[in-house]
Amino acid sequence: MRTRLSDLVKERLGTFALTAPSIAQCAVGSGIAWLIAIELLGHPRPFFAPISVLICIGVGLGQRLRRLVELVVGVSLGVGVGDLLVSWIGSGAWQLALVVALAMTVAVLLNSGALFVAQAGSSAVLVATLLPGENVGGLDRMLDALTGGIVGIAAVALMPASPFSIAAKHLSGVLDALSTVMERAAEAIEKRDVELAAEALEEARTTQAAVAEFEAALETSKEIAMISPLHWHRRARLARYETAAMPVDLALRNTRVLVRRTLASLGEASPPPAALAEAMREVSEAALLLQLELGAGREPSLARHALLAVAARERPKGLGFSAHVIIAQLRSVVVDLLQATGMEHEEATAALTPLDEASKGERR
Repeated sequence: MRTRLSDLVKERLGTFALTAPSIAQCAVGSGIAWLIAIELLGHPRPFFAPISVLICIGVGLGQRLRRLVELVVGVSLGVGVGDLLVSWIGSGAWQLALVVALAMTVAVLLNSGALFVAQAGSSAVLVATLLPGENVGGLDRMLDALTGGIVGIAAVALMPASPFSIAAKHLSGVLDALSTVMERAAEAIEKRDVELAAEALEEARTTQAAVAEFEAALETSKEIAMISPLHWHRRARLARYETAAMPVDLALRNTRVLVRRTLASLGEASPPPAALAEAMREVSEAALLLQLELGAGREPSLARHALLAVAARERPKGLGFSAHVIIAQLRSVVVDLLQATGMEHEEATAALTPLDEASKGERR
């Protein structure tokens, strides 16, 4: 219980460390946007300015530039429709319903993005309820939204989180998951343990969430590196993560198939040999090497050499059907991870022991 609580505290602290820069950006940016709208634009209550900062920056991972555009256009659309209709039909329950319906309908027809539609609807609500008596024009609110969005982007550029750290943390989660699943599958083969193989399969089925988080983190990292002059020099290091993104995803998918077949094979008359478990363990270690080398900003040459050694290994002889399937999936994982190190697909495939030669060896 105490260990579990300690792990939870470490996880929460790690999450806070990752989001702390965004929290600081939101806090500072909101105050600055409020001051600009009041002091420079002369708007008495520019609440759209700090709101725009919060929505533009957020505390999660995503496409801030796209969110900025959707925010400003969505607010402008909602304010425009709201101001126009309220000036014609006045305020009230049915007027509010009509204004929201029309604003959101137009937003859906123009763009299906959830943020765009939500901003159009909420802006129309504010115009139709809270704001008519404040004598504030729709143009002022649109300028407030634009001001907050620009301040939000400036905060990302001048107070940036490390794009490299964001990408490295999330790819580490993916490669850790791949390595752990592969290691457990190898152990299950060595011990002929069906329950351990079932646990490995159950864990493998949860790994796609880590891939989705990494993809979102990579987009955010690329965005920060593009916006912030402080991190332009990190683009080359981020390029390695871009290269690894798709192959690592494919490697995890192939690992899930491999573990599923491992579980099936343990119930057959000819279970997989220990030599196959050894190869799986070597791939697991290579995944961790890839994680360490990318995290250090180095060319992943050690991981590539380890994977090439597995690729050149001859297949065990006298295998059953499931063992052949496991080897096929393991070969696919090796090719995927070699591509993650920067090799081209044709070069990675050529590094594998030819299947026809392996078959000859089995017949001899």
